[in-house]
Amino acid sequence: MSILVRHLGTVDYHDTWQKMQDFTNARQSDTPDELWFLQHLPVYTLGKNGKSEHVLNPGEIPVVNSDRGGQVTYHGPGQIVAYTLLDLIRLKMGVRELVTALEQTIIELLADYSVTASSRREAPGVYVNDAKIAALGLRVRKGRSFHGLALNVDMDLEPFTRINPCGYEDLEVTQLKNLVSDIKIEVVTDNLQQRLISKFSDE
Repeated sequence: MSILVRHLGTVDYHDTWQKMQDFTNARQSDTPDELWFLQHLPVYTLGKNGKSEHVLNPGEIPVVNSDRGGQVTYHGPGQIVAYTLLDLIRLKMGVRELVTALEQTIIELLADYSVTASSRREAPGVYVNDAKIAALGLRVRKGRSFHGLALNVDMDLEPFTRINPCGYEDLEVTQLKNLVSDIKIEVVTDNLQQRLISKFSDE
């Protein structure tokens, strides 16, 4: 079964989260998987077990309590968000396998730009040296995943200084623009899309 891809543009977090939940609740065993690519308006999101003390100084940026895994992160323009609406039962994939597959996809994408990256089992996401370049946050309901990954490409990183990213004090955050010259978010999005389709298509 092929994967349906949607490009949503720059959208509000809360509205998109609601649409993900609606899609997941309504899907049947023969519903095609979907990948949603988008950017979010500035927002801090706290995971299901997130601790509010990791939000240090949000200022004018809204804070949303989400049902994904993980602690606090920031989303904003210039960051590629890919929501992975996948039937893990059909894909014969567990949550840990999904996390590993998403991390590996980003690591392989960054290698295209001669950027060496790695993952950490105790702290999901992708890192370049000790700086986080991509965050993961997932939710699985009845064997179907939603939420997904966020890759920092060409954004204002200052809002990350107002939180403990992913619950880690003084965790450095980076982005592709700081590592590679002449980066275009549309090109990176296309690269990521092709890799995710190849990884999760069950055809």
